[in-house]
Amino acid sequence: QLQFVESGGGLVQPGGSLRLSCAASGFTLDSYAVAWFRQAPGKEHEGVSCISSSDGTTYYVESVKGRFTISRDNAKNTVYLQMSNLKPEDTAVYYCAAPRGSACPYDFYGMDYWGKGTLVTVSS
Repeated sequence: QLQFVESGGGLVQPGGSLRLSCAASGFTLDSYAVAWFRQAPGKEHEGVSCISSSDGTTYYVESVKGRFTISRDNAKNTVYLQMSNLKPEDTAVYYCAAPRGSACPYDFYGMDYWGKGTLVTVSS
């Protein structure tokens, strides 16, 4: 059974940093693109970042460019999201997800596998 487990969320002050981890079990992650999504209270899911498995190409939503970095360690079957210069508007539950394939889908559409999420709260 394919599963993702996210970790690393918590409370951080504005301007601070967090690193989220997405550990996969039940399958080998190196054949899949992996994306991070977030859902803020009262808002819809938003694709944040994606990394392909074929060549490691990365994608970011405009609001996090220059602040967030996605990476993967296939040996550990884990994808990371390093978040820096966090803002209150980054507060959300963060999820990792994957499509059935190695490429990041256009506009983050069509994910087939999801984790349960980890809460990030940015507040002073």
